[in-house]
Amino acid sequence: MELQIPYLMIASKIVPHDIVTLGELMARGRNVDDAKTLEMALVGFEIEKQKIEANIRALQARLKGKRTAVASASGSAPAARRVLSPAARKRIAMAQKKRWAEHRKRAAQAAKQEA
Repeated sequence: MELQIPYLMIASKIVPHDIVTLGELMARGRNVDDAKTLEMALVGFEIEKQKIEANIRALQARLKGKRTAVASASGSAPAARRVLSPAARKRIAMAQKKRWAEHRKRAAQAAKQEA
């Protein structure tokens, strides 16, 4: 089997470099240092989580119990839809039709003045 030596380009010169292993991989086991690092990261994130939760509680206290969309998005049940009576829907529809009629009237007047 012929061994091929990889080359490295440095400042437009081709320089051969040594191969450390010939395809043999080191054993991969759980590293104690990695576990400790992950545990420390977890503790750090828990502390950050507590700080964030404290900030959320402070903001909620400043709002004096008023609920906002952000506060209710934390997994609570979705807000119930408001039920309108048929009379209320009719009043809303008539008011909207009145607004659109006024809008069309003004648009027609503006078009007439430009022409």
